[in-house]
Amino acid sequence: MSRLAASFQDQKNFIAFVTANDPDLETTVANVVALAEGGADIVAIGIPFSDPVADGPVIQAADLRALRDPNLPIATIFEAVGKIREQTDVPLVFLVYLNVVLQYGYEAFAADCAKFGVDGLIIPDLPYEERDELAPITKAHGIDLIPLITVTSAQRIPMIAEAAEGFIYLVSSLGVTGEREQFAANLSDVAAEIKAVTTVPVAIGFGVHSASQAHDMAQLADGVIIGSACVKIVAEYGRQAPAKLKEYAATIKAAI
Repeated sequence: MSRLAASFQDQKNFIAFVTANDPDLETTVANVVALAEGGADIVAIGIPFSDPVADGPVIQAADLRALRDPNLPIATIFEAVGKIREQTDVPLVFLVYLNVVLQYGYEAFAADCAKFGVDGLIIPDLPYEERDELAPITKAHGIDLIPLITVTSAQRIPMIAEAAEGFIYLVSSLGVTGEREQFAANLSDVAAEIKAVTTVPVAIGFGVHSASQAHDMAQLADGVIIGSACVKIVAEYGRQAPAKLKEYAATIKAAI
């Protein structure tokens, strides 16, 4: 069992998200550590990308802030992960678009994930049909390749779930990331369908932002993923965000 999967043992997980280099890498390190101290069970770190097709305006804006230097070296993000690892052993995943991994090199990227302590990858634009070009490499380095299942995946659910590693990211709604007040009407049915065909934990994301929503989503699945709400805190407080993120994480963890 991987460290990601093990983190779901006997508890509901809170998975938090921040964008790397927003507002800078030093603060990113502090943000991740603060989230872990506040109760986040897994932290996802977004690698900034110029065309984040799955993300809404909040995370798009974070990517633009992070890419003030358009030549931000991915190697420096790995170095930041190394600094995080000096302070916490919280499981970490990268949310990264496939072109970033392709440009870095599949083998080199997976090797550096293992070297610096990244436990898994979420790649929104990697379809199931193309995962086998990367999956053998990540598997060889002990990196979980985390799939996304949507409320419209329908007959594809068993196929995607069977290949899942670490946990399954269940997308709560159609569209892109961002805070929502309502979720897909069939969300509970889809969660139940996934859990009927796999023992891999299921975490619900896209739109969750309040403690009450986190509580409700945790009743349907094994964990809750919150991204835009964390990124909004970083946007508002900048280098003072770590203390606010720690408070927010504690509130969400208590709710679930």
